[in-house]
Amino acid sequence: MRRLVLSLVPSVLIGLAGCQMGSPAGNPVPPGPPPVEWSAEMQAVADGNNWFALDLYAKLRGMKGNLFFSPYSAHTALAMTAAGAKGATRDQTVTVLHLPAEEQKAGASGDLGRFYAHPREDYELSVANALWGQKGYPWRPEFLDLQRTRFGAGFREADFATDPEAERKRINGWVEEQTRDRIKELLRERLITNRHRMVLVNAVYFKGAWKDQFDPKQTRPLPFTQADGTKTPVPMMHREGGFRHYVEPRTDGKWGAEFQVAELPYKGGELSMVVLLPGTHDGLPALEAKLTADALAGWLAKAKDAGEADLDLPKFRIETDAMMLKDPLQQLGMVAAFDPFAADFTGLHTGGEQLFVDFVVQKAFVDVNEEGTEAAAATAVGVRGDSARRGFQADHPFLFLIRDTQRGTILFLGRVEKP
Repeated sequence: MRRLVLSLVPSVLIGLAGCQMGSPAGNPVPPGPPPVEWSAEMQAVADGNNWFALDLYAKLRGMKGNLFFSPYSAHTALAMTAAGAKGATRDQTVTVLHLPAEEQKAGASGDLGRFYAHPREDYELSVANALWGQKGYPWRPEFLDLQRTRFGAGFREADFATDPEAERKRINGWVEEQTRDRIKELLRERLITNRHRMVLVNAVYFKGAWKDQFDPKQTRPLPFTQADGTKTPVPMMHREGGFRHYVEPRTDGKWGAEFQVAELPYKGGELSMVVLLPGTHDGLPALEAKLTADALAGWLAKAKDAGEADLDLPKFRIETDAMMLKDPLQQLGMVAAFDPFAADFTGLHTGGEQLFVDFVVQKAFVDVNEEGTEAAAATAVGVRGDSARRGFQADHPFLFLIRDTQRGTILFLGRVEKP
């Protein structure tokens, strides 16, 4: 019998698309717009999200240890911000996000969340957007209207000028509520100051059961080989079949796989987890270097039903510290938005103050066990003003992601170096 063992190395990319347009604690928020039919513009945004996901992963993969984030959450929060940008500030942001150049088509980023907003019977998927703005500030009504109608983001008046700490706690409380208490303290102490004018936030939550669950009685300790060759026992789940499998053969004539891909569907078949396993315990960097949106689509297109092959996947849980995304975003080309002298956010307001993006921060959580997966992430953008065929055995580091199997949207992406 073929054996497939998935040893997860923490670095997961899941682009969650789904919007829960409810009214959390805080100022009353008008009901959001209804879900929409999938469109060509939304597909373009979903494809752009995937390119952004892997571009950003390429900048983050140098971090040591397990890695997990939601490119979809960051993409949405930044798309909300881009709606108020002009000139080079908007051009650079749109390019980094791989959004359509036309403003109307770029607004489909918000429609994507509305599409995923309708309740599901088989799994829970929600995305909530919100923005807090300094009360009395001359915000442009058309910007606030776009946030409400396209992104489902209600505007909440805030008093950053006199009590930034209270507003920080209020935003953190909203994030905790939207992520079922999985994301806490997204905004650390003193991150919000009396110079901030607006904070735009996206929160994503997912909980789904495997289509074919693992029997807990089959879970047993097995060695996991880390990149340096060290072996560590980890709880390895086991089942037979119920996944799609692709093997990339080696090109040097030697026996074995260059890498393998396994796709495990969640109940309902609309979402899945994809695990990318290099052929050797130290082969993850080479696999990461090959990973692009087009390459991933090609590998998945070649995947076939694995039949009765064995599947072994470690249980793992990852909680990331707050990741400050300013540097990687600047490396990707989003420079002007962070420059106090060059940023152009005149689409946000009618006042004379110069506004710029002060920070982009994200925290994420994932728990993979015999029943399924629970994942959450939240991203905040702070806008500041200044007077100035073989079996598959994942027993060494690998990549994995959760995606929409119908539209291809990457919801979460990760790497597991040690379960």
